[in-house]
Amino acid sequence: MTVMVTQTYHILLKLKGKEGFVVRCLELPGCLSEGQTKEEALKNIHDAIRLYLDDIKKEVKRKKARPIKVNV
Repeated sequence: MTVMVTQTYHILLKLKGKEGFVVRCLELPGCLSEGQTKEEALKNIHDAIRLYLDDIKKEVKRKKARPIKVNV
């Protein structure tokens, strides 16, 4: 059974002239995407965030990373 977890991330959407829009996720360094329309850019960043998080999970398993708790 797969459990789906919903998490909220902050994104910045900027108009990139005639080329469309560029969007990036503030919490995930290097996670960005773009699209011809605002809607396409938002769909693309949604997909990019999911792929980014999947890559992190795979990396953690490969390297047997240990979790650490930080109070903020």
